[in-house]
Amino acid sequence: MRSWKLSEVIEVCDGRLLCGSAEGEISHLSIDSRDVCEGTLFVPFVGERTDAHRFIAAVAKAGARAAFTAAGRAIPEGLPEDFALIEVEDTLRALQALGAAARDRLSIPIIAVTGSVGKTTTREMIAAALSAERRVFRTAANHNGQIGVPLTLLEIDERCELAVIEMGMSIPGEMAVISRLARPSMAVFTNIGLAHIEQLKTQENIRAEKLHIQDGMPEGASLLLNGDDALLRTAELRPGFRKELYGTGADLRYRAEDVTLQNGCASFTAVIDGKRVPVQLKLYGRHQLLNALAALAVADRFGVSLDAAAKKLGEFTGYRHRQQIFVHGGVTVVDDSYNASPDSMRAALDILGGLSVSGRRIAVLADMKELGEREAALHRELGRYLSLGKKADLLLTLGPLAEQIAEVAERDGVEVQCYQDRSALETALHSLLRPGDALLFKGSNSMGLSALADSFSGNADR
Repeated sequence: MRSWKLSEVIEVCDGRLLCGSAEGEISHLSIDSRDVCEGTLFVPFVGERTDAHRFIAAVAKAGARAAFTAAGRAIPEGLPEDFALIEVEDTLRALQALGAAARDRLSIPIIAVTGSVGKTTTREMIAAALSAERRVFRTAANHNGQIGVPLTLLEIDERCELAVIEMGMSIPGEMAVISRLARPSMAVFTNIGLAHIEQLKTQENIRAEKLHIQDGMPEGASLLLNGDDALLRTAELRPGFRKELYGTGADLRYRAEDVTLQNGCASFTAVIDGKRVPVQLKLYGRHQLLNALAALAVADRFGVSLDAAAKKLGEFTGYRHRQQIFVHGGVTVVDDSYNASPDSMRAALDILGGLSVSGRRIAVLADMKELGEREAALHRELGRYLSLGKKADLLLTLGPLAEQIAEVAERDGVEVQCYQDRSALETALHSLLRPGDALLFKGSNSMGLSALADSFSGNADR
């Protein structure tokens, strides 16, 4: 993070110094009281479980240089004499103002990646393709919302030539806010699925909200849309924006031909403006070719050699907890435990069903959250998909919603075991696994399957 004078921070955020000194600088920003070092500006938020304002005194003693505090709060006792406490009307809005000011300092193009499923993998693949010939910054961790995007903007290294950032939304109005902060030069859409349908009710509403990414984009900017997704293919953009499609359709500017699977990994020929480039991925699943094709399209738009970009994509092995495959103790573990929606659950089951193993295919599936009034029906549909496609020989579920998957799958002949307690599920897995088996972990983040995936894949200490 570039250093900021405290006086600049106060001005940008329309803040008021309550105590301490406005002299000096901050060189690190944290929203976590455990992540504090010398030169830190601490930004406290009020969450469902705790009010982080109560940690201000602790971060000051730990070496932080300054903190925001919401208007009307009392000054904590025992603050160091030079610790700057800056009163702002709202700490989130202050963080966003600082993020917007950081964007003002940047002259490099920003490529935004959005969609219901596959944002992070596509972001990483775009960054990999561009890195063949350019210096690239990419979003850290899962910083893609109203808090994460300003944090990302503050971290962008000005020595980079391009930045690839992830932009997500879960409530109406959120995409417009973060797009105005980031002001993307180009946007990539992966798909329109069912994630966050509880809040937005229909996929058409989800598409409309995501298209608010145009709110912060300059006139004439391009939106690269997945042409294999019916809702994106037919999406209407505002006048002045350029719609470009990628996918497997013969009429698309960026398309994949000669698609095959080699040991579960996609191989294809990318056809871009008449040029043909062979691509062999190391990621499992046919759907990954769309992510790779989007990456090649972006590389082409920014002048990177397609051959060099394809080579980088062929070296890419994925992102933690997203469709990674390990062999540990003779068991093939598919770790796709980072979140879940019906679309991503089906893709993960396709990977499991496509593995060549000597033992059983075992799916460990947990509840999918935020599906609204259709949640039970959508879980039952997954049960039918699993059983009719013979994706798994044994299904273990975690949580009450996932029992709906098991109910349908069992009726169709799949052996099932249902659990409400993660420890009990772990014990059961230890007792039934044998060398030669394949094991899939998939569920919403809040269900905690990532810890189990780490344990059974041998990555618990990573």
